Amino acid sequence: MSTTLRVGIDVGGTNTDAVVLDDDDRVLATAKRPTSPDVTEGLRAALDAVLAELPEPQMDKRVKRVMLGTTHATNAILERRALGRVAVLRLGAPATTSVPPLSEWPDDLRDTVAAGTAIVRGGHFVDGRAIAPLDEDAVRKFVATTPADAVAVAGVFSPASADQENRVAEIIRAEIGEVPVSLSHEIGSLGLLERENATVLNAALYGVARDVTAALREALDARGLEVETYFAQNDGTLMAVDYAARYPVLTIGSGPANSLRGAAYLSGVTDAIVADVGGTSTDLGVLVGGFPRESAAAVEIGGVTTNFRMPDILSIALGGGTIVGAEPRSVGYRIGTEALVFGGSTPTMTDAAVAAGRGTVGTRPVLEEWRERLARAVRAADEAVADAVDRVALGRADRPLVAVGGGAFLLADRIPGAREVIRPAHAEVANAVGAAIALASGRLETIVPASGGGSSRARLIDNAKEEAAARAVAAGADPATVQIVELSEIPLSYLPEPAVRLHVKAAGPLARQAG
Repeated sequence: MSTTLRVGIDVGGTNTDAVVLDDDDRVLATAKRPTSPDVTEGLRAALDAVLAELPEPQMDKRVKRVMLGTTHATNAILERRALGRVAVLRLGAPATTSVPPLSEWPDDLRDTVAAGTAIVRGGHFVDGRAIAPLDEDAVRKFVATTPADAVAVAGVFSPASADQENRVAEIIRAEIGEVPVSLSHEIGSLGLLERENATVLNAALYGVARDVTAALREALDARGLEVETYFAQNDGTLMAVDYAARYPVLTIGSGPANSLRGAAYLSGVTDAIVADVGGTSTDLGVLVGGFPRESAAAVEIGGVTTNFRMPDILSIALGGGTIVGAEPRSVGYRIGTEALVFGGSTPTMTDAAVAAGRGTVGTRPVLEEWRERLARAVRAADEAVADAVDRVALGRADRPLVAVGGGAFLLADRIPGAREVIRPAHAEVANAVGAAIALASGRLETIVPASGGGSSRARLIDNAKEEAAARAVAAGADPATVQIVELSEIPLSYLPEPAVRLHVKAAGPLARQAG
């Protein structure tokens, strides 16, 4: 048997799932525990449970890596709690003063996060030329007079030229020391307001990331485990804990991405529709070449528009804990006490699926008086799933549907719009498997001249590839195995000189460990 083991953990809205894999990616143990109100206790319970399931004593001492997909960052934004105060600095006067920073944010979130905002002279044109010289004195005055837990810096077209943002970081360190600084060219893509929003959210989440890391470390130390820790990010890949500490906002959306990657691995299918049925909702996405199809639309998080590359996910209000006959609402992690099949008094979709013969769950039979009502709920759920499959399939009906998640038994064996329904082994913990098998990656988006430009264009593209690869290595990838897995160019219109938006993604397996 392989010498080292790794643990994948995924914190969902209802359950926290955990798996143990060996070096050959074989699943050795699985566990599912209710997600606790504070998230951390459920994480610890799942970790303890999965290690207790290992087939041999003392095997837990061979665990060398833990991969975590967590809702901590998302919950902090949605609930407006544990967020840091951020000094928001935009490099964009006089070009962008008509739309102040955070002007479209919900009032309660802006009041929670913003320690102060300013727009100083600076920024770039799309071709990298400076709009105006950076006003360094204004930067010094702002950071010196705006006490904050972190600083967020966003410059106009900084992905085309990061010089001014990097200079601001130097000024901040010289003026007020080692306060955390988020630079927008490292976080978002083109589009000033969306990139600025993402950068501010990232800065607000530094404390959350620190607390999550500490809680996980405490849980691992309690078991005497000395491991490397990684966080899952929103494109289905991993980042080392130090990298996650700098970019905590990239953990948002990791849950659906983990499920899609886990579904691809467990089923052996690389092009498929995936339906991840949890306790509260069903998330549908599409696998393309084994990775999640990305959304082309802007992503809204807690009422704030960002431009992250996120999985193209359609969520419907259907889960094992969904209450039958009520407005879309779920009993969530209380399903073990409230559902009829567990002796409770609340009719849920789990009860409906059991009554329809789709699964054997719980300790009590479904009484006859409930059966007609539950049968109607099953028919309505089947229609909702078929409609959702049609929407994500984009006209293609030749792909299989991989059913994963703890509530996958809710789905019918035949679904219109899907060639077949595949139910792989360990489907109930596909999200944790996805976290455990993930690669480490790095991205870069910038602007380069369109065809032509000779050696200058080629050099810029090579530099972009090198930077994306370096970011993948920083996230934990083995430098010897990093590859460029995506390179795309999108023409930009209305420019004096033809140019394209260049997107580069590098990925590779995690660096090897000594056994």
